[in-house]
Amino acid sequence: MNPMQLIPALDLKGGRCVRLLQGRMDAETVYSDDPVAMARQWVEQGAKWLHIVDLDGAVGGEPRNFPVIEHIVQRVGVPVQVGGGIRTLEHIERYLRIGVARVIISTLAVEQPAATAELCQRFPAQIAVSVDARHGKVALKGWREGTALDYLDVARQVEACRAAALIFTAIQRDGTRTGPDLARLKELLAAVKLPVLVAGGMGSLAHVRELLPLQGAGLRGIIIGKALYDGSIDFREALTLVQSE
Repeated sequence: MNPMQLIPALDLKGGRCVRLLQGRMDAETVYSDDPVAMARQWVEQGAKWLHIVDLDGAVGGEPRNFPVIEHIVQRVGVPVQVGGGIRTLEHIERYLRIGVARVIISTLAVEQPAATAELCQRFPAQIAVSVDARHGKVALKGWREGTALDYLDVARQVEACRAAALIFTAIQRDGTRTGPDLARLKELLAAVKLPVLVAGGMGSLAHVRELLPLQGAGLRGIIIGKALYDGSIDFREALTLVQSE
């Protein structure tokens, strides 16, 4: 069994490190004008993976912060997973060429499952799929487009594609620090056998602690953003907690 990973998130908008509230582009807080320095800070504190989202890319439908992400990958020395606007083979290959360990797709996976299965076969262990849901209904295109698709149905579709991992984000919890959507997460872990990473809502060590028992059910990573930047969660303390399990 792979150990649980505590993964800092870096959301990029206009070349800066920001956090949004529930994915709203008009509700941002800027945390750093130097994302590379921020990324290195988390690695120096013990992070073994980084999670990067190109917010401009997610909305625009193509990578927009590629140069910044390339600099981060070159400087950090740990595996990096990247998402946001990755919707073509060219986008995927471009990121893999610069050393990104895992490319995250979302809209592409939902709209083109057959193509996604081919991509997962072509790039084994390098394609993750993010299932982003608002109250259990999947949202696409930078969370701006709602659907009637149930997140569990999409998760099973992702599993059939043999993705390397599934990232579950509860949009209504994202940036709120009110805790993860534990009930839906448990349902997801029962529905699929893929390694699952969870994002959205982490706001305290107690939230991290309540996720640790789910490691046996397939939870392999906890992605934390806003709570690390505003100090609600101390990364070293949370990492010690996760590693003690």
